[in-house]
Amino acid sequence: MGIGALVALAVIGFILYAQFDYGPSEVLAEKVDLDVVKSGDHGLVFLPENPNGQGLILYQGAKVEAEAYAYLGEKLSEQGYTVSIPQLPLKFGIFGVKKAEAVIEDYPEITSWFIGGHSLGGVAAAMYAEEHQDKLAGLFFLGSYPPGDFAESELPMLSLYGENDGLTSLEDIENNRALFSSNSEFIEIPGGNHAQFGLYGEQKGDNPASISPLDQQDFIVEALLNWIKDK
Repeated sequence: MGIGALVALAVIGFILYAQFDYGPSEVLAEKVDLDVVKSGDHGLVFLPENPNGQGLILYQGAKVEAEAYAYLGEKLSEQGYTVSIPQLPLKFGIFGVKKAEAVIEDYPEITSWFIGGHSLGGVAAAMYAEEHQDKLAGLFFLGSYPPGDFAESELPMLSLYGENDGLTSLEDIENNRALFSSNSEFIEIPGGNHAQFGLYGEQKGDNPASISPLDQQDFIVEALLNWIKDK
């Protein structure tokens, strides 16, 4: 079999693998009416009734549907923030690093943008932030950390991590602290795990959480709001 055929098989295999994703859980469906969530050209959009001029862009975790973060989007928008959860190619953040660019262009009325993501989505968000710090008011991570070095940056950064996270462990967080800017906050979610940064049920390789999915989601919302208000 030639190299071209092997490459083609590898691509097909990856695409098939990427189709087995994590969708919204029953818990999310009970709390958010997905039928009325606005879907724009770039993904899900949550528009506040009383906008405060600030916006958040949240990149989904690998193989996780954007709708799984709708609870976060809705709760944040209720506080005045415009929230975008882009649909990333094949649900892999590294294939859609520049998605934020189109979102920012679509909402010129937003004066302050915060970008972040869950797991691999956080990596993708950091990759965008590295090249566009002048457009951003802050960068946040949900069970994630940057792939590059922000030590010399003044960009405000927030790391939210779960005590019981089986995929981004406490050791991972500790080992990568040096990559964050000096203007960074680290907040542990007691009893939280990896999957409950979204609402899509259990995830292979994760540890059980000792708090409920909604308790973890509400913790995330409060932590993000407190962090943003200081910026």
